[in-house]
Amino acid sequence: MELKRVVVTGLGALTPIGNTVPEFWENLLNGVSGAGAITQFDAEKFKTQIACEVKGFDVKEHLDRKEARKHDRYSQFGLVASQQAIDDANFDLEKLDVDRVGVIWASGIGGLKTFQDEIASFTKGDGTPRFNPFFIPKMIPDICAGHISIRHGFRGPNYATVSACASSANALADAFNHIRLGKADVFVTGGSEAAVTEGGMGGFNALHALSTRNDDPTTASRPFDKDRDGFVLGEGGCALIFEELEHALARGAKIYAEVVGTGLSADAHHMTAPHPEGLGAHNCMKYAIEEAGIDISEIDHINTHGTSTPVGDIAEPKAIVSLFGEHAKNISINSTKSMTGHLLGAAGAIEAIATILAVKNDVIPPTINHFTDDPEIPELDFTFNEAKKREVNYGLSNTFGFGGHNASIVFKKYKG
Repeated sequence: MELKRVVVTGLGALTPIGNTVPEFWENLLNGVSGAGAITQFDAEKFKTQIACEVKGFDVKEHLDRKEARKHDRYSQFGLVASQQAIDDANFDLEKLDVDRVGVIWASGIGGLKTFQDEIASFTKGDGTPRFNPFFIPKMIPDICAGHISIRHGFRGPNYATVSACASSANALADAFNHIRLGKADVFVTGGSEAAVTEGGMGGFNALHALSTRNDDPTTASRPFDKDRDGFVLGEGGCALIFEELEHALARGAKIYAEVVGTGLSADAHHMTAPHPEGLGAHNCMKYAIEEAGIDISEIDHINTHGTSTPVGDIAEPKAIVSLFGEHAKNISINSTKSMTGHLLGAAGAIEAIATILAVKNDVIPPTINHFTDDPEIPELDFTFNEAKKREVNYGLSNTFGFGGHNASIVFKKYKG
């Protein structure tokens, strides 16, 4: 069977550094940090009091009050970002075969705020179970995929992927494979997360995973810097429209890039820490490049997982060197988490958009907040502090999650 080609025809982004794709991209290139003091609750007693929150978001601008109450914040983000991507793709919905349009949406945690608030309300009571009838539907991680399909009438494959911080990269990989195999023409795919809550911050603090640089939030996310002390939690939603090439050409769609390879692997090492030599990362990058049918020397850019954690920021560059050898020094590498923070289950989607736009526009966003080299990290082109213009024909996006879940995706410049 001849495999179909898959292209990206729509993008949507609701992020800590911009509530549209153009705003997000402009701020990436300008090295704008999305970190600041937490506004969603009183964090005074928390070790970490900073996060990368979405700013200026009013759900009532997108959903009526009654409808908005049915959605956790993570699902609100997903509905808004997916609407942006659908609008950007410029479909004639009257001519779209909705039975051939699917939704694969990711969230690593789902409705954490909803879960937290409902349980807190119950435990403060007299033991009488008084729960909101929307408690379960608002909380579960798959509900956003369902809401997107209901809102638009899309009746193709519909489900959620959950693999911690690799969740939305897995969603993109699944959408790619469904279209390649001819099971659908179009997918709305991506992910959303809204874990800047008492439970989210407290839980990650208990793991010693978060930066505690509360006095200087805008420089707290420091991927690959010697003085990094953990990641900055982010939130938001990002959506991509994956479409079968001939279907896109037939309707005259604009094309951002082509999706040509995905790779998945496991570290099989530790519950939260990556393999110290990056063996799983090495494998998933290798599989993605092999599936793309290209040589390792053709990769121009890697958007790394690069979370600003002490161990992870060593393991991934080691994996890059072990796979690419001498060519590793020719690859422009970055971590956009230095600006957006870590969006957990939405990380793969937001970084896929950044990679696609780097490929399309031949420019690498910077890795900001680099002050001191780490002698344990191999010397590579991390594009520290300033964006870099260069030709980018193939870009690779890496996303890794707790449990040892690894995912890589290769995007190619579309030239017709």
